[in-house]
This record gives sequence, structure tokens and C-alpha cells, in this order.
Amino acid sequence: MAATARHYDTILSPVITEKTTLLSEQNKVVFKVANDATKDEIAAAVEELFKVKVTKVNTIVTKGKTKRFRGIGVVATTSKKRS
Repeated sequence: MAATARHYDTILSPVITEKTTLLSEQNKVVFKVANDATKDEIAAAVEELFKVKVTKVNTIVTKGKTKRFRGIGVVATTSKKRS
């Protein structure tokens, strides 16, 4: 099965922090993923794009900070995945 556009839309970018660097020593990686992506879609995208076997997918939805813009509060929500 070839990588499709949906696979590229599911995995947005890797997360590079001190914490994720420590996780990489345990063969775990962290990606920023689409908010509407399911665990099965995330696993399929990682397996197809990186040619690896995914054993487990953990997801977390982080609420964005409220930013003030002309008196209106705006919140951005993101989703992360660790496999």
C-alpha cells in the first residue's frame, strides 16, 4: 500500500523537545497530528511513511492558551501522538 495524501495530512510535524529526546532513547517518537485523526489512522500513517511496525499509539489533546486579540479571546487546540 502506497502512502496517500491522507497519510501526509495526518502526520503534521515531529515534536522536538528535551522530553521527546529522552523518549527517543526508548524507541518512542512524538508527532503533532491532525485533530480529527484516530489512533488507527495515526498508526497506519506512521507505518506507511516510515516503514516501521507501530505497537501502541497514545494521544493527547492539549487546549491552547487564550490570546487576546482586539478584546476577543481566541483558543487554539492541538493534538499530539506518541508511538
